[in-house]
Amino acid sequence: MELQPVIGLEIHIQLKTKTKMFCSCDNSGENKPANSCICPVCLGHPGVLPVANKQAIEWSALASLALHCQIDEYSKFDRKHYYYPDLPKAYQISQLDQPIGKNGFLWIFNPEIKEEEKVYINRLHLEEDAAKLTHKGNKKDTLVDYNRGGTPLMEVVTEPTIKDSIQAKLFLQELRQIMRYLEISDADMEKGHLRCDANISMRPPGDEKLYPKTEVKNLNSFRSVERALEHEISRQTKLWLEGTPPTEQTTRGWDDSKGVTTDQRSKEEANDYRYFPEPDIPPIHFDITKNTCADKAIKINIECIKTELPELPEGKRKRFISEFDLPYEDVKVLIEEKKKAQYFEQVISELETWVNTQAKDTWTKNKPDLTKLASNWFINKLFPLLEDKSLDITSLKMTAENMGELIHLVFTQKLNSNSATEVLTEMVETGADPSHVIKEKNLGQMSDESELENIIKKVIEDNQKPVEDYKAGKEQALQALVGKTMAETKGKANPEIVIKILKKLI
Repeated sequence: MELQPVIGLEIHIQLKTKTKMFCSCDNSGENKPANSCICPVCLGHPGVLPVANKQAIEWSALASLALHCQIDEYSKFDRKHYYYPDLPKAYQISQLDQPIGKNGFLWIFNPEIKEEEKVYINRLHLEEDAAKLTHKGNKKDTLVDYNRGGTPLMEVVTEPTIKDSIQAKLFLQELRQIMRYLEISDADMEKGHLRCDANISMRPPGDEKLYPKTEVKNLNSFRSVERALEHEISRQTKLWLEGTPPTEQTTRGWDDSKGVTTDQRSKEEANDYRYFPEPDIPPIHFDITKNTCADKAIKINIECIKTELPELPEGKRKRFISEFDLPYEDVKVLIEEKKKAQYFEQVISELETWVNTQAKDTWTKNKPDLTKLASNWFINKLFPLLEDKSLDITSLKMTAENMGELIHLVFTQKLNSNSATEVLTEMVETGADPSHVIKEKNLGQMSDESELENIIKKVIEDNQKPVEDYKAGKEQALQALVGKTMAETKGKANPEIVIKILKKLI
């Protein structure tokens, strides 16, 4: 029997506001001693009153717009009751029937089939995070750090329309990139800023019925999500083939080291949580009129929030492919981080200026070659160099103008690849102008044919064996002579001119 996976994701995203969701405690507690960023409100002491974080609400509305969600005029908070050591007041302030965003979608590009796929989003709501539990031994002892308790937590819930593990991973990666572009979350899965639970069931093809699902928890990487879903597809398919498909909703944990899911408990329904409206927090009123941006201090105005939307990854990808004539694989790397994409665009602008100093139509005639050259230097040289030196693009001393000049020097063959790499390293470390580095280290490329011809004559005279091999038709022998010439010139000779002269003299 061939079965079809039915997958939906529940993604929790920590917002990096200055303070927590319902109190004024510092929201950077993960980097501070345990239980040092707490107060009576986030500890749930009797008689305290929560006050909603306006920044968190506005950022959730911003994220809703980025995910094409509908935002209604009113939203509200609800109490979700359950008892666990990470929730001291025995309920979580969350949202049930009036989330901030609903009925959204996200386009993702699947490189395997080279097509865009649409993933539908059920809702985006806001809540407070629970504390962090650290289990010791055989989970007999548990330590609780309440620093995380009360952190603004945005939850994105997809519709159960994701068709396989690859699509689930691609959606998560796109969502993380959007959150980083919006600059509302670091969305680091390893640090718990972005956490995912995956719901999966199986059904026969063509069957529209939703069968009991399994929720898989403890997924802390994109790879874990993909592997866990593949495991569940295999496990549940086997149950169907044995005639014992799942009959109730369950929760399972993912064991990454063993590559299996393990049973935890039956999954709660909404009525198990005994939701009711949060009495201490008034409803959220959004101004959803199409009027111009009003005073944000008075209302949460959606038109104002729309003005804060940056160019998002999907749009930037399409523009880079079209504007710079680059392949998808290159663009994916170039726009992975917003600041890197911005720096690349600045360099392209500076490169165009340098190129046009030769002739006005040089850029137009050579644009595809120039942008591809720039892309190669970013992906294969600059980015690995930054990673190796643990540097961030925002702290880079090298200006976009200098990087553009370096690429121009390579394009005009005034600097070969090896020398340019050495120059780039110096520029990254010191911020120096490339022309100064070239002069200081005597790295300029030798392109004078008469000067090179004298050197090559000596190379031919001293290396008769590869010369005879080349005359006998062994093309690779020519490269040996090129290598000898490069050694004689300490890597400064122009390889194309060297080959031209060698062929002429031999």
